[in-house]
Amino acid sequence: MSNAPKTVLAIHDLPGFGRAALSVIVPVLSALGVQAVALPTAVLSTHTGGLGTPAKLSNPGYGPAALDHYHRLGLQFDCIYSGYLADSAQAHLVEQAFSLWPNALKVVDPVMGDGGQMYRGLSADLVQAMQALCARADVIVPNMTEAALLLGDELPGVQGAEQAAGQAARLTKLAPEVVVTGVTGLSDGRCIGCVGAGRGGAGYCVKTPMIPRLYHGTGDIFAAVLVGRMLQGNVPQAAVQAAAAFVAECIRQTPEGADERLGVWLEAALPKLMPR
Repeated sequence: MSNAPKTVLAIHDLPGFGRAALSVIVPVLSALGVQAVALPTAVLSTHTGGLGTPAKLSNPGYGPAALDHYHRLGLQFDCIYSGYLADSAQAHLVEQAFSLWPNALKVVDPVMGDGGQMYRGLSADLVQAMQALCARADVIVPNMTEAALLLGDELPGVQGAEQAAGQAARLTKLAPEVVVTGVTGLSDGRCIGCVGAGRGGAGYCVKTPMIPRLYHGTGDIFAAVLVGRMLQGNVPQAAVQAAAAFVAECIRQTPEGADERLGVWLEAALPKLMPR
């Protein structure tokens, strides 16, 4: 069984329409040769970005019961990867998974906001819950707004590489590996990227050419590639470089004028992830 694929428990929301969250995480991990076990925190008719108020299916008892079932089956997860939580109570679900599979790589994408503000519908007590999860994680992947929330800083106005590097370094007191995404102002505004830092190690910056289009779900794609590449044995910086390059490829595959609310045309780019 040494050639069995790595297995990731992905704790995120599942939108039916719109390429985001589990709708993109599962195919990305599968293309990388990683088995994704989806544990939805909520099932939505669409993602929550600009498509109106989605229909929502939520069963608070489902998540704990699913974890208990997986544990009884003797399943082993190589990674616990969490993202969007509908409220602070759902943090207990992730904590339960961390406790049941203590040897798994623990990756937290602390989905809380972007562009200098929290996402609509999320309450302030989620910040404290995310801080507690990040303190138990091996890797965290906040954007600059989420990094500021985790640090208790004022939400960012102008976002730049120097500020992001400082955020990443300070967040290593919370988690061993930190990747701050969505960093602009690189190379006179011609690049976008992310900065990373690890405890006791030098920070780094990964750049990709700026493509002036904003699509929902690209952060989920980035984090999924990061997880998959790390499970393949890549060091964090190499995994970040692969993730940034793939997101850029997804954007290039999406025609100009395509509705940005619907996400990138992931399907055309997935073959780039598959072993040759």
